[in-house]
Order: sequence, then C-alpha cells, then structure tokens
Amino acid sequence: MTYMTFDRRTTDSAGSFLVRELERLDPTLHEPLSAVTWSRDIDLREDVCIADEAAGFINSAFGAVGGLAPTGKAWIGTDTTSVSGITLENGKTSQPLFLWGMEIGYTLPELESARRLGRPIDQQKFAAMRLKYQMDVDEMVYIGDTALGIKGLLNSPAVASTQVVPGAKGSTTWVTKTPDEILADINALLSTTWERSAWAVCPDRLLLPPVAFAHLAGQKVGEAGSVSILEFIRQNSLSLAINGRALEIQPVKWLSGRVAAYTKDQSRVRYPLVPLQRTAPENHGIHQSVTYYGRLGGVEWVYPETGGYADGI
Repeated sequence: MTYMTFDRRTTDSAGSFLVRELERLDPTLHEPLSAVTWSRDIDLREDVCIADEAAGFINSAFGAVGGLAPTGKAWIGTDTTSVSGITLENGKTSQPLFLWGMEIGYTLPELESARRLGRPIDQQKFAAMRLKYQMDVDEMVYIGDTALGIKGLLNSPAVASTQVVPGAKGSTTWVTKTPDEILADINALLSTTWERSAWAVCPDRLLLPPVAFAHLAGQKVGEAGSVSILEFIRQNSLSLAINGRALEIQPVKWLSGRVAAYTKDQSRVRYPLVPLQRTAPENHGIHQSVTYYGRLGGVEWVYPETGGYADGI
C-alpha cells in the first residue's frame, strides 16, 4: 500500500499526518469537548484592573433606638430635650486578585509548516489558551480553588445550607419523590432564603446538578400529563408569586446532590475579573512567543443571606 505525507519536515504539533491514497481526510479541526457556563450565571465586577492586587467592598450596619421606648418608634414630644440618633458601622470584606498567565510559543519553521498545511498553529494554540482560561474561570466562579482557599458560588461558607426532608418513600432524593414533593423542597429553600434576607429578596434562580435537571425535564406531571416537572416547578414556584416571573432553572456540571438558589444581581453576588491582556511578541532566535495574562478573584457574596443551598436531592 502506498502512503504519502503533506510535508515530511513538519512535526505532529504542526498537524502533519500520513494519509493513504484512498483515504478522505476531513481537514476540519475538532477541538476537545468542553462546556463553560460561568458568564450565564453570574455578573462581573468590572471596575478592577491589572494593577489591583485585591478586590474589596464595604457592608454597612445601621442602628437606631426608639424614643419613649428603646425598641419602639422614634417618638419625641414638644418638650423633648434628648433626641435619639443613628449609629453606623462599616466593615470591609477583601479578597486577593490572583494573576493568571499563559505563554503561546512556536518556532518560525513550525509556523510556516503549519500554514502550508492550512492549519495555522498560532491560531490553534490561541484557541487552546482561550479554552484553558475559560475553564479556569468557570471553576473559580462555581467552586473556587482548594489550594488558594477560595470558595465559589456553589460552596461558600457564608451561605446557609439546609437538608431536604424525606418524601413519602422515605428518601430525600428527587428520583423517588413526586412532583409536589420536589416543588415543596424548592419552595422551602426559596422561603427560608427569603426569610433570612429579612423578607427583602426572594431568589429568582436555581442551579441544579445535570442529572437532577435531566430528571425534571424528562418526567411528566402525572402519567397523562403534558407538562414536564421542570415547567411545573417554573410556573408554580414561590419566585413567580413574589418576583412576578418564572423561576430560572439551569444545570451546572459542578453540582452533585445539592441545589443552589440565589438572585443573579451584581448588587447581591458578583465576580471580580480583569480581562486578558497580552505582551508584545518576543523573538528569541527562531522562537516567537506571546504571553497572555489577567487577574481572577473570588466570588463576592455582597449579601450572602440572599442565597441558599439544599443538600440531599
């Protein structure tokens, strides 16, 4: 059998392969399968820059006493000589901004060989770098980084966590529960979170493990029903009654056995991120390289009481 190559001088990294005479080679580059969803589930804090080494915010606490009764209203009389005032306490929360960087490098002969093959290696390496960056940001947003001691949207110790109650079959898992029992679990999470926020904010977003999401989307409400459990929950949750809109429910690969409820709002929870920047191309003999860098922070729960977790689903 006869073989040929596109260019025997090129290396595997440039994309040169042995091709049989009767082989139809698809020139399309099929990149690794991946999924990143962080930009869907959180708003960015964009006031940070590459020179910043930390990102912080201030939470204010107010205090006031009553007039005639210390715990009552601030009544005063026409002959009052002492009027109560307001006390104010400001506390700062700060987290480091970590420097992220990656170099893209190749030799000029390698670059020329790849261009002759019609598969520019510089573009491929840039795409690989972008994918690595997106995957790192995705992990930082959802679960943080163990080595750095940073938590994320789905595992913050500042956010309260509860355990779902068993259903009629004695299990807490949703695959054993009825649609009404699953709805009760979700509304209980929304209600307790709403209560922790002093009845100020009811969550409008729910993040589920992919397996749980698939179960809700694939099961009907009743044998003769035409509505999935997922749509049933969206249209009958506490969020619709309080916020005036259906509950937003999305799957997240970083979850397992836990459901997270929160309000997607920059004033409640956000992520500080400095977009990627690049250096000028550097030449070292026949080697050329470019470094891309930025800063990644930790999720800022400005109001952690507006979020909640439920385990055991």
